[in-house]
Amino acid sequence: MKFVFIIAHDDAFAPNPKLIQDIMAWVRTQERRKVRIGGEPLKPAGEAVTVRVRGGKLRTRASPFARSQEKICAYELVEVADLDAAVALAATHPMAAAATIEVRPVWEDLV
Repeated sequence: MKFVFIIAHDDAFAPNPKLIQDIMAWVRTQERRKVRIGGEPLKPAGEAVTVRVRGGKLRTRASPFARSQEKICAYELVEVADLDAAVALAATHPMAAAATIEVRPVWEDLV
């Protein structure tokens, strides 16, 4: 099954070189294991644009879609046996100790 790890942090978060090094080691390990499909860090939420079309009219707003204390900062796409395996894998990601990771199943049968 495929899962997305939605990684978010609050405004107090600041990455340090050790954390970045640990993340890159995690990425290499999961790629070697053929568990990680992809993922990327995201630019700050302040650079986001929200797009909606309502009644045929385009509406944009220069901000993230959700206003919350935590901002999405990265994602990982992984493939493992089940939700328990995905949760266990997310717990090994260095950002689990530094921020928050939401584990979300991909709705594969819609594609």
